[in-house]
Amino acid sequence: MGISDLKKIGRVIKFNNEPYIIIFSQHSRTARGGAYVRTKLKNLITGQVLEKTFNTSDKIELADIEKSKANYLYAEGNKFFFMDNDTYEQFFLDRSILAEQEKFLKEGTEVKVLIFDKIPVNIELPKKIDLRVIEAPPNIKGDSATIPTKTVILETGAKINVPIFIKKDDVIRINIENNKYVERVQT
Repeated sequence: MGISDLKKIGRVIKFNNEPYIIIFSQHSRTARGGAYVRTKLKNLITGQVLEKTFNTSDKIELADIEKSKANYLYAEGNKFFFMDNDTYEQFFLDRSILAEQEKFLKEGTEVKVLIFDKIPVNIELPKKIDLRVIEAPPNIKGDSATIPTKTVILETGAKINVPIFIKKDDVIRINIENNKYVERVQT
């Protein structure tokens, strides 16, 4: 695999014998024609982010990542427990690995598990997820030149900006990729 393959955000490579996902990539050339790619990589096992510049002479290897489906069960301290849908085996991932994903996890949520060397190392949430609003301030009349929003608290504890017509006990759909409100779901 060459450095041009590092341009794809979301690609998982093997670096220092661990899986890293590319979260930023910038391809550049020097005046003498040497190409390099500046990247930010996130370790799927530890959650650590590092910056690494790859030159054309660097050997890059894709990480062998398998995916399977699992359901989120519960959290205990800093551990989040899941059950594999095929084998029914339970496993846990540490809060530091899940990072921002934890605020959208509720019991029963189906996720994709990323498996590296037969060990679950991280999860992928569905692109959109439905959650119940548990706290919402009352509607406030104001500037209607812009789309008025307010901040609500979801059943998982996450805070998100929504249109002012959303109220407590509404179920809303959220785009996980940008943490934005999509629509109110009819229940």
